[in-house]
Amino acid sequence: MGQRAISLNWNHLRAFLVTAEEGSLSAGARALKISQPTLGRQVSALEQEIGVTLFERMGSRLSLTPSGEGLVTYARSVGEAAMQFSLAASGQSQAVEGAVCLSVGELFAAYVMPPIIQRLQAIEPGVKIVMVASNQSSDLKRREADIAFRAHHADQPDLTSLEVCELASRFYASSDYLERNGHLTESEHRFIGFDDCGGYLQYLNGLGFSLTEGNFPIRAEKHFVQWAMAKQGLGIVTALELIGDADADMERVWPDVSPIISPMHLVAHREVMKNRRVRVVFDFLESELASLEVSDRSGPSRS
Repeated sequence: MGQRAISLNWNHLRAFLVTAEEGSLSAGARALKISQPTLGRQVSALEQEIGVTLFERMGSRLSLTPSGEGLVTYARSVGEAAMQFSLAASGQSQAVEGAVCLSVGELFAAYVMPPIIQRLQAIEPGVKIVMVASNQSSDLKRREADIAFRAHHADQPDLTSLEVCELASRFYASSDYLERNGHLTESEHRFIGFDDCGGYLQYLNGLGFSLTEGNFPIRAEKHFVQWAMAKQGLGIVTALELIGDADADMERVWPDVSPIISPMHLVAHREVMKNRRVRVVFDFLESELASLEVSDRSGPSRS
C-alpha cells in the first residue's frame, strides 16, 4: 500500500489512544487539554472513518470493544513513532529563541525559581519559559516537559540525568502554633500531610517518630495548600530550608535535628538536549542550582 492510501487523521487516532489509556472521555480530555465534547467528536470521527465501534460505555467509564482491543496496540505503535519523531525534530533546532518547558516542584517553582528565571531572561531574552509546577514527575518521553528538576536520578538510557545540588528539608510551623503547642511531646503534635498520608507517616516513623493517622487532622494533595495551612497555625509541615527559613512567620521545629537531605537532578531527554535552546537553559540551570547549598547538616539524627 502506498503512503497516499493512508488517510487517517492523527488527531483522531491520538484521541482514541488517550481515551483508551485514561479510561474515560473526561480524563482523556484533561490529559490532552481539550474539551470533553471535542475529544468525543474526534473518537466518533475515527470510528466513522474506519467503520468500527471502538468503545462501549460501562457506567461513567469507557471500555474497549474487542475490535478496539485489537487496534489499540497499533495505535500505541503509531503514537510512539510520532513521539520519537517529535523528540528528534526538537533536537534539530539551533535557534535560541523560543519556548522551553520546565517541570519543577510547586513550592520550589513559586519561591526559588523566579529570581533564577529573571537572571536567565536578562541574558537570553528570546527564551520563553513555560513552568509546570507539580510534584508529580513529568513524562519527558511524552514531551510533558523539556527539562525536569527532580529529587531522584533518572536511569533510563535515553534520558540525561545530572545531579546538580543537595537540598535540605526541615520541619516548620507558625510562631503562633509553637506558642500554643510548644509544650507537647512529638507524638501529640498535629502534622499536615497528603491526602493519603500512609507513605509520609511511614517515612516519619522511620526517622524515629511514633505517629498514627490521628496526628494528621489536616491533609491536602498540594504543597501550596499544606504550606498555607501551616502558616495559619494548623500544624507542622515539611519544607525546604530555602523556603522555610525565608518566611518570617515560620520557625523550625526541633531545629537541632539533622535536616532531610535530597540529592537533586536536572533531567532531559537526550534527543531534546540536541536542541541549542534547551541546552542553553539546561546549562544555565546547572550553574544556578549548583550554588544552592545545604546550610547546616548538624544535629542528632532520629534514625
